[in-house]
Amino acid sequence: MTIFHSMNNTASALTAQRLRMDVISSNLANADSARSVNGDGPYRRKSVVLEPKESQFSSYLNKAMGKGSGSVGSGVKVSRIVEDKETPTKMVYDPAHADADANGFVEMPNVDPLREMVDLISATRSYEANVTVFNATKGMMMKALEIGK
Repeated sequence: MTIFHSMNNTASALTAQRLRMDVISSNLANADSARSVNGDGPYRRKSVVLEPKESQFSSYLNKAMGKGSGSVGSGVKVSRIVEDKETPTKMVYDPAHADADANGFVEMPNVDPLREMVDLISATRSYEANVTVFNATKGMMMKALEIGK
């Protein structure tokens, strides 16, 4: 394990949470978009799927037995961004809308602003916690350097 191991872990979490906040912001921005970019219906809510960078059991076992190189638990990564196709879209009655069907209903995105705001608060708090960890680690390293003076 290097001296910067915890900083690398924290940096990966900061990057992942930043992307999560960007995706949530995109969802909120498109909450009223009845037409997607590719034109195949309304905007679909997107979410970020996170996973550990080191997810093989064998790497943990080898590290525990002293055979592995590197470190266990090397941070988090974004594995993919997925569209929410399970949550149904909302049908809104607006016969004057350009995308209204024959009955006057418009298919609107499946984005719930309340849910998005809760997710945004969660991502923000996680980001802030990782910044605190990063600063604490930096402070400990600075104190360790002062000991050597």
